[in-house]
Amino acid sequence: MIQSLSISNFALIEKLHIDFSTGFSTITGETGAGKSILLGALGMVLGKRADLNSLKNKDEKCVIEAQFKISQYNLRSLFESNDWDFEDVTILRREVLPSGKSRAFINDSPVNLNELQELGDTLVDIHSQHQTADLTENNYQFQVIDAIANNQDQLQQYYTLLKNFKSEESQLQNLKIELQNLKKEEDYTSFLLQELQSISLQTIDQKELEDRYEQLSNVVFIRENISKSVLIANDEQHGIFYLLHKLKASLQKVASFSVDYQELFERVDSVHIELKDAIDELIRQEADLIDDPENLLKINEQLQLLYNLQKKHQVETVSELIEIQKQLESKVLSFSEIENTIKRLEDNRTANKSILDNLADGIHRNREQAIPVLVDQWTTILSQLGMPHVRFRLNMIPTESFLHNGKDEIEFHISVNKGTDFGLLKKVASGGEMSRIMLATKSILAEYSNLPTIIFDEIDTGVSGEIANKMSDIMKEMSQSMQVIAITHLPQIAAKGDVHFKVFKSIKEHQTATEIIQLTVEERIKEIAQMLSGSDISQSAINHAKTLLN
Repeated sequence: MIQSLSISNFALIEKLHIDFSTGFSTITGETGAGKSILLGALGMVLGKRADLNSLKNKDEKCVIEAQFKISQYNLRSLFESNDWDFEDVTILRREVLPSGKSRAFINDSPVNLNELQELGDTLVDIHSQHQTADLTENNYQFQVIDAIANNQDQLQQYYTLLKNFKSEESQLQNLKIELQNLKKEEDYTSFLLQELQSISLQTIDQKELEDRYEQLSNVVFIRENISKSVLIANDEQHGIFYLLHKLKASLQKVASFSVDYQELFERVDSVHIELKDAIDELIRQEADLIDDPENLLKINEQLQLLYNLQKKHQVETVSELIEIQKQLESKVLSFSEIENTIKRLEDNRTANKSILDNLADGIHRNREQAIPVLVDQWTTILSQLGMPHVRFRLNMIPTESFLHNGKDEIEFHISVNKGTDFGLLKKVASGGEMSRIMLATKSILAEYSNLPTIIFDEIDTGVSGEIANKMSDIMKEMSQSMQVIAITHLPQIAAKGDVHFKVFKSIKEHQTATEIIQLTVEERIKEIAQMLSGSDISQSAINHAKTLLN
């Protein structure tokens, strides 16, 4: 239940604090006094969106804080699943900064707006006037029936399984489309792969092949020049090796005369040794040069095949071709994997469909059993509220489709007056009748939910007199099991509150401000008398007010 609400710098409120009590509280005030501002502030701290228009002073931040006593409402698991700090008295705080940014806190820990709203939905049900139209919506009708049918656990299982079922169904359809596209490419993909596999790319050194091809293509020219080089080096009279040998011999004769000469000799000797090795290698290379047209043809064919593949796949290296081969292998492998995945998903779909069908059947049976209970309770309560001839006809229509809350569609018809035909609720019931039906619905739901607090915002619209008195009795009875707060214009309802608050406007320093106070007994008499007779309070109105309060 809500214990207190503190508001600063919000709309017409500069600073305000309210302490709420258990049981039944009523809030009254003239039209435009600011009752909607209070609800707006409470809505913000429960997770509704805010903007800069919420700030009274645009240069200061707006802060709204609400304390809730939650120890007896089995909310610990919700806190644990969201990693919030659980406190028996939990504080929700909302801040709107002058920049327009909004911050939310649960027990001083920052949370996002969705988290704040999730918790807020479990703490307070704010019923405003326009929400009476919810009765005409199928989703709300199902919520009412499912609460009485105790379908919450089964609906949660159904919803979780349906979410997975639809996700796998979407995955299955995408895989089937992918498989269909792969099948169109399968032959061509296999051809490309076989083409790359046939050349054994991992064993190919393109640079080595190209070098070998150049060598075999120019074997005569290479042989002539190597032979010529050996001749130049080894000529007995004018060859480089002969002359270098003579140079070495001359330097050897003077090497002992100077360290410098010795170094020069050693350098020439090193060149002499290196040249001899080079000449020997040239001779070996010349001996190895063989004109091999068959090998040349084979290498040429291999290179041409390699060049053609590189051109086809628009790459320049063997490593890039190897990567393409891996991709093609993966594609061919994925074809088989996709088929296996499709088979697994189809098996899962069959199994999950059976489970969903069973859950939906159980939900349907529970609803069928709950409808007579709901209709009986509606009829009993509404008879007390001046609708003795009201009749309801609710039909559950099974479908083959998996809907978000089962496989049922609902037909909801009502007859308000004796002897009239059934019709749609929104076409048959007046505004006052809709208010009474909604109050009856909330009263019934109070028995089946563990909701801490409900706030009625002028649910008494369109009713008066004895009906208003009966409505207040129902709200009073609801307050035995939950905290009930009613914003009302009717004295019959205001008088039934255990606590009575008044909202009013005041002028401070030429500024209009909304304020709220808890009325004393004498102040309540005056307020209710004023609601009965207007600003000129008569003695009979005072006596009537005292009667209502007693």
